[in-house]
Amino acid sequence: MTAMDTEKLTAFFKWCSIINGVLLVLAILGIALGPEFGHTLQSQMFQVAPGNLSVALYMFLGMFKIFWLIFNVVPYVALRIVAGSAASDTALHAPA
Repeated sequence: MTAMDTEKLTAFFKWCSIINGVLLVLAILGIALGPEFGHTLQSQMFQVAPGNLSVALYMFLGMFKIFWLIFNVVPYVALRIVAGSAASDTALHAPA
């Protein structure tokens, strides 16, 4: 893998992390600030009891956060570490 590939992948995962992080925050805010609207709408669409819906939404947010961390943030951090170690290796082995 070339340095350019690593740079492109790092940029890709950075933007994936930012976009999905914003979506996660919006979902949390929507559920926290407008629970009545969400419960009414979802209960009508899916005939789910409000108590069960609260549990389902809580589980959704938890899974969303876990998937965001595992599939967006962790690869981004790993690529930053690899790019940093590759740069330091190049600097160490550069001719004087």
